[in-house]
Amino acid sequence: MLVGAGLCIAWMAVLSGSVHAGVALEERKLPMKFTWVDCQQPNCRGWVSATGIVIADSPRDFDEFARGRQLDGATIVLDSSGGSVNASIALGRRFRELGALTTVGVSVRTNTAQSAPANMAPVAYCESMCVFLLLSGKTRYVPETAHVRVHQIWLGDRANDAKAATYSADDLVIVERDIGRLAKYTFDMGGAGDLLSLSLNVPPWEELHELSRDELRLTNLVTTDMVAQASSPNAAMVELTPKPVPGRFVSSVVATSPEPAKPVKSAEAMSLTGGVRTAMTPPRQE
Repeated sequence: MLVGAGLCIAWMAVLSGSVHAGVALEERKLPMKFTWVDCQQPNCRGWVSATGIVIADSPRDFDEFARGRQLDGATIVLDSSGGSVNASIALGRRFRELGALTTVGVSVRTNTAQSAPANMAPVAYCESMCVFLLLSGKTRYVPETAHVRVHQIWLGDRANDAKAATYSADDLVIVERDIGRLAKYTFDMGGAGDLLSLSLNVPPWEELHELSRDELRLTNLVTTDMVAQASSPNAAMVELTPKPVPGRFVSSVVATSPEPAKPVKSAEAMSLTGGVRTAMTPPRQE
């Protein structure tokens, strides 16, 4: 159980600045990569870093990463600009099966060696479909300095100029179908209807909507707060303990059907951070 695990995350108070920010931005342009990270603090198990865009192969990539690892109850740290709707739903269900804790952050190594332990910098971004990956955590924590942003799903090959594009009846069927899948997933994960409402109100030609602290709670994206701080001047020790959060339009529906076994065309949005066609990715970058 996550409650009894005494799970801790070491947060860096000071980053080295633009170097780390630049590296993180470049990694967010690439297909999502999963990495196990050992942390520098005592009594800290480490975490899974999930950085980049969710593509069709991401669920399979995670399965390969997870093979042979004991990831039950693991912490999954997200830094992503979104990706494929259907692949994100499938990946999110895998995270929930593990009973994972999800949060937003960037893993920063002070030593360049790949095997060196790392700290977690809470200044990170979880945008578009990444927000629904965050929702997949059995326990969910969002640092004050993290940015969580939402917008609509769209057809990827027409997201660059969505207003000028033309759409067929088949295109509308695809979008409506994926909205339905996303709604079911949201309720299965314990999310609130407010998350769908906030997301689906923002078209791809407008700025992403950044969720406030109140909205993070209203949508049930946050289920736990920082409850303890270490006295160290350089790092805060955060114990992640579940805390009930009231929400609206929450459904207790449990998924009864598996994800589609073969790839299907889905509503997508063109990512402008690297030229990858993905679903619900932001039209801008920081």
